[in-house]
Amino acid sequence: MIILTGSQGFVGSHFLKNLNEEIIEVEKGDAYLFLRKFDKWDQVSLILHQGAISSTTEKNISTLHHHNVVFSLLLFEKAIEYSIPVKYASSASVYGNTQGNINPLNYYAITKLQVDYFVQDNIDRFSSIQGFRYFNVYGKGEDHKGDQASPISKFTKQIKETGKLKLFRGSDKFLRDFICVDDVVNVVLNNNVSSGIYDLGTGSPISFQQVADLIVEKEKGEIEYIDFPEHLKGKYQDYTCADMNWIGDYKFKTVQEYINHL
Repeated sequence: MIILTGSQGFVGSHFLKNLNEEIIEVEKGDAYLFLRKFDKWDQVSLILHQGAISSTTEKNISTLHHHNVVFSLLLFEKAIEYSIPVKYASSASVYGNTQGNINPLNYYAITKLQVDYFVQDNIDRFSSIQGFRYFNVYGKGEDHKGDQASPISKFTKQIKETGKLKLFRGSDKFLRDFICVDDVVNVVLNNNVSSGIYDLGTGSPISFQQVADLIVEKEKGEIEYIDFPEHLKGKYQDYTCADMNWIGDYKFKTVQEYINHL
């Protein structure tokens, strides 16, 4: 059986649809109760840890630490005790505005980095553990995420409802490594790399302006330019690009391919 945390979240729900074994679903509301009550660890073949508070604007560090760090470490100790392989979601937010260097810009990113550091310090204690620093994941099923949805989904929703999408001025200078959730699931579940922490994007970033232009062309709408919000200045990544040298010649879906088939 497989333990899947965050199965009702955006990425977790896509894993759920692609798993054929018996699944034990764990959500944050009953996560600690699960740890106290579950007694079949010797029957678990994989821990797929996708659950977390993922809001990059969350200011309650105690809540973030409780759900994102403490629970993760307790779960990982069970994996170590019972020699259960682990695949878990980290985040490219740990890089902040740097390219490949650690510089978290918000509390969420700090909690992801804390877990990564624990894994690095204890990697030899695991039978197998793979952490994946997800870059900008998009795909079907993001509607519930509101402002946390990818611009690909958010722009498409806006333009279908109003005929226009809102875009920050200067968005040609903000580039992101967007990766389709289908590719995330496929790569995480089907790879043969050793224990470690890996970037997971496409390695081919495009700008918010390019995304907006593609959607406007597809949906026949228009762009409404708006000022960049003050509260995001200094906390907004200018550029993200995953180091995907570890994966070989995997062919990722492009944003344009995804949008053209919506």
